[in-house]
Amino acid sequence: MLKQQLQLKISQKLSPQQIQLMKLIQLSTLDLEQRIQSEIGENPALEKGKEIDDDVISSDQYDDYQQDQNINTEDINIDAYLSDDEIPSYRISTNNHSNDDNEKMIPFSGKVSFHEYLGAQLQSLILDDLERPIAEFLIGSIDNSGYIRRTEEDLIDDLAFTQNLVVNTSQLKSVLSKIQSLDPPGVGARSLKECLSIQLSRKQRERPEISLSKNIIDNAFDEFSRKHYKKLQDRFNINEEELRSVFNEIGKLNPKPGGALSEGTQNNQIIPDFILNINNGNLEVTLNRRNTPDLKISNSYKEMLSGYADAPEKNKSMQEAVLFIKQKLDAAKWFIDAIEQRYQTLFLTINAIVEYQSSYFLTGDEQKLKPMILKDIADRIEMDISTISRVANSKYIDTPYGVKLLKSFFSEGMKKDDGEDVSTIEIKKYLKDLIKYENKKKPVTDQVIAKLLKEKGYNVARRTVAKYREQMDIPVARLRKSI
Repeated sequence: MLKQQLQLKISQKLSPQQIQLMKLIQLSTLDLEQRIQSEIGENPALEKGKEIDDDVISSDQYDDYQQDQNINTEDINIDAYLSDDEIPSYRISTNNHSNDDNEKMIPFSGKVSFHEYLGAQLQSLILDDLERPIAEFLIGSIDNSGYIRRTEEDLIDDLAFTQNLVVNTSQLKSVLSKIQSLDPPGVGARSLKECLSIQLSRKQRERPEISLSKNIIDNAFDEFSRKHYKKLQDRFNINEEELRSVFNEIGKLNPKPGGALSEGTQNNQIIPDFILNINNGNLEVTLNRRNTPDLKISNSYKEMLSGYADAPEKNKSMQEAVLFIKQKLDAAKWFIDAIEQRYQTLFLTINAIVEYQSSYFLTGDEQKLKPMILKDIADRIEMDISTISRVANSKYIDTPYGVKLLKSFFSEGMKKDDGEDVSTIEIKKYLKDLIKYENKKKPVTDQVIAKLLKEKGYNVARRTVAKYREQMDIPVARLRKSI
């Protein structure tokens, strides 16, 4: 049975300004610069430069004109011009044109890619009409590390279905061997064993350590990878010095031959968001605003609004123009306010972090880092934990000890046997030093490390030691063993 009833409920919704502020807070300095440039391009009412005092239109005149105009704004979606998302294509495109009218743009790259580099070398190979498309297909199957990680059966099937080429295993291997002769050495290998073997085969085989190294890789790769030194010495009848020369020679090889070229175009530049200076024992932190322009509201748009306000008659088209100008002015004002609020939030957060970890920032000693979680900083500056998380996740600080990720100063804590609170960062540093100065012929196991940590007052279990070791990308004791 249908019936009507009245129900009251309380709900919270974020305003467009709040959403915009949260998005700006989590941006790094470089991303913020790009975001500002994008906003200036999208909103003509926003300009670079400092605001002047003698505005063309005062705020009172703006408010009075807003009250005089009876414009219905209920059907206007404010989010459409406040959002930083791109305008959907269906709102800016039409269907009354042919495909020939589409703009033709040819993308180009400033550097030769890894696969282009391999493809250029095909010109130096002697290939018949059947082998050339097979070679091009194999180059396309090489990943960014330089390997072909597919079985011969899969390659033959794909050649038949995609290239309409029927080849057998011997033909495929013949072309593959020619691909493996290209640079960099080891490219086109199907496993690490084959990659190392290819590189060794292209060295001077007259040298005894090269010949021995290839023999070990080809016939005893499992013992080599597991570092079973005694088994290798007995099997190949060699002494410790000869085995050491083998490992030194293999250590010079590149396990990822394609990595140097495929990763060469990555941009690893880090622009710090904060700059820390120490003056007479005092910590001073500033925001990095060197490349961030000052923003102001366009005077020309203010003049346009002022002109419409003084117009004797106001028809429908004029009202629509006024509404457009007001929207752009509001959007510009909200964006400027959001940028300033972002700076205030970042300034409060970084000062709270620096004050909390002042012992570390004054000395640079990681053992003086205190246990600190997001809630500690949120309580200090009376902000939400999610806001602190957005600030810490992608921001860097330039300190006298190097550029540090802000997130790295947050860590859980534990109590020592004497009741003192210590950070997990301190425990990891002590663990790293233990492994660094261990006897490489007899590396310490996780169980021994846990025992040594307990003697220092750190009550850490073996599983915790293994977790910390993996977080620092340190291999197990067996793989750290050397001759």
